[in-house]
Amino acid sequence: MKVIVDQDKCLANGQCAVYAGEVFDQRDEDGVVVLLNERPAPEQADAVHQAADACPARAIHIEE
Repeated sequence: MKVIVDQDKCLANGQCAVYAGEVFDQRDEDGVVVLLNERPAPEQADAVHQAADACPARAIHIEE
């Protein structure tokens, strides 16, 4: 799995960091998503998919 984020689409909602805090964070200055790990471990897959589904801006894309 490879995770791609589009920071230009991000609304700084923070749901990604709530669902998968080991993979996503937010910038301190504006809350925009920061990708911590573009290739998360298989055991993180469910959390990453939940984070992508919860993103209101659809700024998270997953390549399997």
